[in-house]
Amino acid sequence: MSMSFERYMLDMVQPMRDELTRHGIKELRTPEEVEASLPESKGTALVVVNSVCGCAAGQCRPGVAAALQHDITPDHLYTVFAGQDKEATAKAREYFAPYPPSSPSIALMKDGELVYFIERHQIENRSAQEISADLTAAFERFCR
Repeated sequence: MSMSFERYMLDMVQPMRDELTRHGIKELRTPEEVEASLPESKGTALVVVNSVCGCAAGQCRPGVAAALQHDITPDHLYTVFAGQDKEATAKAREYFAPYPPSSPSIALMKDGELVYFIERHQIENRSAQEISADLTAAFERFCR
């Protein structure tokens, strides 16, 4: 791959990253960052598997952003970017068993254990409002 194409891809993807990080979600870009964060997060942690696909743009990221406006939210907020930070995404997915790899997807963990998961097929044919409602219900159940 040429450097100009790589730069183009970085420039193209940055707004997709910013759409989550501007809400206080921390990017985990390496397997080491994932390993240092997910199993060590006491309390609750939201992990968004971001993607360049249309359902990430139209439903997933806006749904997450809306859910984070709720009174009850997770203690920790993380994201990995499928197709961009491949090794970090693969490491994060190890914590999402028994679910197969799916992007976009949204995991809610409590004390390092998966307690709630939204797969791609539960995102792609639903609205951002429906995803937000699912997440806020999960926040109320697990984040108190």
